[in-house]
Amino acid sequence: MTAWFEPVAGFIRPREMERLRDVVKSGGVLIVPSDSGYSLLCRLGDKSASQRIRRIRELDKEHPFTLLCSDLTHLSRYARVDNIQYRLLKTLFPGAFTCILPASREVPRLVQHDKRRTIGIRVPEHPVLYALVADCGEALMGVSLCDSDEMPIAPRDLEKVLINAVDLVVDVGALAIRPTTVLDLTQMPPLLVRRGAGETSAVFGQSK
Repeated sequence: MTAWFEPVAGFIRPREMERLRDVVKSGGVLIVPSDSGYSLLCRLGDKSASQRIRRIRELDKEHPFTLLCSDLTHLSRYARVDNIQYRLLKTLFPGAFTCILPASREVPRLVQHDKRRTIGIRVPEHPVLYALVADCGEALMGVSLCDSDEMPIAPRDLEKVLINAVDLVVDVGALAIRPTTVLDLTQMPPLLVRRGAGETSAVFGQSK
């Protein structure tokens, strides 16, 4: 049966955080709030859990997962970052950005872009998701919670058969749903792949 947490004012108590961490480390799938709506998450490189997420979202094997890190030191374990990229990332994170970077050797192949060997990576700003990633001590991977039309939804809007395929839900109610801004940092100047919630003036000098 799916466990369901409804934290008061978005605050996760220590005992609840311990439960979240245990679910992740035991190979579970979670729904948690993020900067851009709700997300489906699991442990990095967990093939079984990632397949469950793909079935819930009806995703093909080509659809990429995003890596979630707790800070830039943590991020540098999973992405190859030069000095110019690092200075830019300091202005973006934590925040509503997803940055495409070359993957390090610590990133499982199932998360990487097959041909480019890149990853989408971010440091979330939402307090629940940020605290979970920091508490786990390792990167998590996930995708946005959307319906079959790729529209973001809340956990309570997910079909019962699909919600039962999730181990734990953190429900903080309605969220402002807007996708992250996606930047390709494998080239300079960066390429704006998708305009979203993240403000791009720090990257391009003015909002693009």
